[in-house]
Amino acid sequence: MIGLRISLIAVLTFCLSCNSGSEKKVRQIELEHIVDNVLGKDVQFVDVRTPKEYKDGHIDDAVNFNIKDRLAFLEQIESLSKEKPVYLYCKSGVRSKKAAELLKKEGFSIVFDYSGGYDDWKENKN
Repeated sequence: MIGLRISLIAVLTFCLSCNSGSEKKVRQIELEHIVDNVLGKDVQFVDVRTPKEYKDGHIDDAVNFNIKDRLAFLEQIESLSKEKPVYLYCKSGVRSKKAAELLKKEGFSIVFDYSGGYDDWKENKN
């Protein structure tokens, strides 16, 4: 009986640790995911490029939180829900990856990174 309890506890601990690890990962997504799940939907969609880059062109429905201004970025993300998915992009994936890692560190549970970024969007959106 004790052996069964120990085995059950070990299995349960393993399952819980596997699940919590997946929640900590940033999910990389492609253009199709943006088109199917983000555009025109009520989601948290953030362009982490500079205001100038955003003004020069951005994906519809995205708000601009400049990751290069870390203090302002940290203030801006306070307006987001930590329980709802957050979708991020930048020019080519470097800054959005850093922003995604920061959001996870700040307690956001579901973070998606459009790794192709705005460059991929401009090239392949049609």
